[in-house]
Amino acid sequence: MSKEQFHFVGVCGTAMGSVAAGMIEKGYSVTGSDQAVYPPMSTFLESKGVQIMEGYQAGNIPEEATTVVIGNAISRGNEEAEAVLDRRLRYMSLPEVLKEYFLRGRRNYVVSGTHGKTTTSSMLAWIFESSAKDPSFMIGGIPANFGQGARFTDSDFVVMEGDEYDTAFFDKRSKFLHYLPELIVMNNIEFDHADIYNNLEEIILTFSRLLKIVPRNGLALINGDDPNCLAAAKDSPCPTMRVGFGEACDLRITDVEYLPTGSRFAIGGEGYEVPMVGEFNVRNAAMAVCSAKFAGLQPEEIRKGLRSFQGIARRQQERGEVHGITVVDDFAHHPTAIGLAIDGLRQKYPSRRLWVIFEPRSNTTRRNIFQDDLAVALKKADCVVIPAVPDPEKVAEEDRLDPEKLVADISADGARAWYLGEVDGIVAHVSSLAVEGDVIAVLSNGGFGGIHEKLLASLAG
Repeated sequence: MSKEQFHFVGVCGTAMGSVAAGMIEKGYSVTGSDQAVYPPMSTFLESKGVQIMEGYQAGNIPEEATTVVIGNAISRGNEEAEAVLDRRLRYMSLPEVLKEYFLRGRRNYVVSGTHGKTTTSSMLAWIFESSAKDPSFMIGGIPANFGQGARFTDSDFVVMEGDEYDTAFFDKRSKFLHYLPELIVMNNIEFDHADIYNNLEEIILTFSRLLKIVPRNGLALINGDDPNCLAAAKDSPCPTMRVGFGEACDLRITDVEYLPTGSRFAIGGEGYEVPMVGEFNVRNAAMAVCSAKFAGLQPEEIRKGLRSFQGIARRQQERGEVHGITVVDDFAHHPTAIGLAIDGLRQKYPSRRLWVIFEPRSNTTRRNIFQDDLAVALKKADCVVIPAVPDPEKVAEEDRLDPEKLVADISADGARAWYLGEVDGIVAHVSSLAVEGDVIAVLSNGGFGGIHEKLLASLAG
């Protein structure tokens, strides 16, 4: 057992918990605390030997702790954070722990971008796994092939979902700047995280900084059809390859065929098939293919991985069907992702009436920055339901999304739309109007009050 002892403040977060367990497996002593201690994370950590304390108190930090890991959700005023500063203890952010204890010396493949990070990194990790590479990975969703979002192995290969969000209250750099990338995927860049960034230019700047730490023997795969990615890659010191549909791309996606159950495409003269629908998933798969080829995998190995890819929880995931009405769960919350998700659902369920219930829950969609863009995206559906903005007090009234105006703007262009404040009212309304053949897609980056189960129960009558 190492003499180093770690204490994790905010240990029950998905990423924090995964890394705490990984530290136990490396032989370190680990304790942790969190405000919300409940299964499955609490039982998972306890099974790994992590002692968890509920609530934040200065006394939770063991006297013998050599390093305190402070989670991204922790801010000044937290009792344990204040105690760390008062006692001049060694403290680190989670990305710093990953860098020093899991990533240094490895072949780190970092997947970045506003959209598609989770899908692309999950595809790539599974391609490595199906090719017997036994990769480590940390992904912001749950890939169905793995059943978990993170694991740490002795493999040279590590797949990281690279988030541009800030690192900790004491480190406002993007998380992905800590990940020692050999290869970067830059899927796309749009304005997001309005609580962190003031404008698109600041986001492009942080992506350009990411490229500055890719080594000369590494590679950056850039979306060659995205002007913001091209702006970030301008004057990049590392090797870059543009991937996309456009003629200027170095690696062109061609021969695309969309099927109800999947998509086919070619890149680099080789054909591939992925059991996911939509242009955005073809782009994701193409990035995964190019990444795997850089790692030395052969086309047939890559094909095998893509064909057997089972998707990710909360990405076009069917939650059930009652009386011919299908309920689908999806994570999309940025206007572009919403539009792409609806397009994909149209391809997957052709000729069926499509309902979209969208919860404006993210830090950005609570704001009116995307007031008009959300209307443009959502009007692609046949029927739209918008609830009240969750935790409205977190955004000043003059900056807050107006859901009633959003509904009016959607309705003005022919789609049917309703503003219904609470989950139970939404469930009653939708289940009373839905008919056999309808598809009800719930778009939210949170639990949304258990709406999926409530809908299925109400539809069953």
